[in-house]
Amino acid sequence: MIIGYARVSTEEQNLALQVLALEAVGCVKIYTDQGVSGSQTQRPGLERALRRIKSGDKLVVWRLDRLGRSLSHLIHLMALLERRQVCFCSVTEQLDTSTCSGRLIFHIMGALAEFERVLISERTRAGMAAARARGQTLGRPASLTPQQCRQASRLLLEQGYSIQTLAQRYSVHPRTLLRLMNRVIDGDDTEK
Repeated sequence: MIIGYARVSTEEQNLALQVLALEAVGCVKIYTDQGVSGSQTQRPGLERALRRIKSGDKLVVWRLDRLGRSLSHLIHLMALLERRQVCFCSVTEQLDTSTCSGRLIFHIMGALAEFERVLISERTRAGMAAARARGQTLGRPASLTPQQCRQASRLLLEQGYSIQTLAQRYSVHPRTLLRLMNRVIDGDDTEK
């Protein structure tokens, strides 16, 4: 039996292209994961596919990175498939592990995919460090200004407002309010 697996990383992405490609190569059953990163080893759709396959079956994906993003995870999955005597095929890369050249190419492509992911991560960290060196602040803006935090502290300490009431007033979670107030009180925030 030919079983397909399709995955997209975000809820906004569409599985249709992958599913059509898998149907075109004869997949009888297709399992999917929507909004699940390939770096996660525990994926419900993939786990269902792996439970379903048996000796003599073939697991097919649209592209190799749909199966996994790390070389170690890909190798682990390939070893599992090999032990169960299941072939693997990637449509886009025309990769089929039922041949020894297909197995070799699988390992090379998996190593290159992991190398690319590490390069992207290094570039991202370098870009963030350069932005910090230029004095840019990273991340989203604070939910409350230091002035609002000081005002909330006064209302809490002097007028007896509860944290829940103040959190509702400033439209933040109570833990967020406490964290931001502590930051201002401890002097972590230099703005006056």
